[in-house]
Amino acid sequence: MRRVIFNQKGGVGKSTITCNLAAISAAEGKKTLVIDLDIQGNSTHYLLGRKVADPDASIAHFFKETLSLNLFGKPQNAGLNGAIHETPFPNLHIVPSHPELEPLQSRLESRYKIYKLREALDALGEFEHIYIDTPPVLNFYSRSALIAARHCLIPFDCDAFSREALYNLLAVIGEIKADHNDALEIEGIIVNQFQGRANLPQQLVNQLISEGHPVLQTKLSPSVKVRESHSESKPLIHYAPEHKLSEEYKALHREIHERRH
Repeated sequence: MRRVIFNQKGGVGKSTITCNLAAISAAEGKKTLVIDLDIQGNSTHYLLGRKVADPDASIAHFFKETLSLNLFGKPQNAGLNGAIHETPFPNLHIVPSHPELEPLQSRLESRYKIYKLREALDALGEFEHIYIDTPPVLNFYSRSALIAARHCLIPFDCDAFSREALYNLLAVIGEIKADHNDALEIEGIIVNQFQGRANLPQQLVNQLISEGHPVLQTKLSPSVKVRESHSESKPLIHYAPEHKLSEEYKALHREIHERRH
């Protein structure tokens, strides 16, 4: 099961949602992989407790290898295996990000390497669940993720700017589905930082539902525990397993997987 977590708007909780859903999958015994395509490397730091200094031990090495040619003029065998790191949490692995992704981007675009991530994941085969964290912009890496994935989760925080950004995002996903990945589907919109007692968030959510958008029933509350768990480099299920937000993440994970059956 391959999921991409994507929104062109920053600060909506992509990395937090990616890592916490992946941590729950792993805790349930599923061999799980996170791929961090965001140059900021927030998922990498969250799960490893550090950034990865060596670009050859990161996703940057994989993309760099796709640009290389061997003596016969053919691309190198650029697999992901050499960049997969174990995390401190059982069954949970990560392909870390690296700042070298930035200078590689224009070369990858010009050489049209947009399908290479999908090909690598097709060849990987050993992970039951794969979660892809993306940069908060539509660029080569986020497009590669949308082409490689089967399901897209969209984090949404409740303000008018997020709503307009969501409409643009839905159009982008529809275009990629039509042109590059007809298997891609929007699995759901995740309402994050939801304040149920405030009028505006509830109005925005109700409007999206009335328009027929796939808003997931489980909503994530704001909590200082998120920042604390980032600081400790422990997903919530390991940092504060009985906390309200941890329970919400578990409910969200159940809802997503029940929708598949």
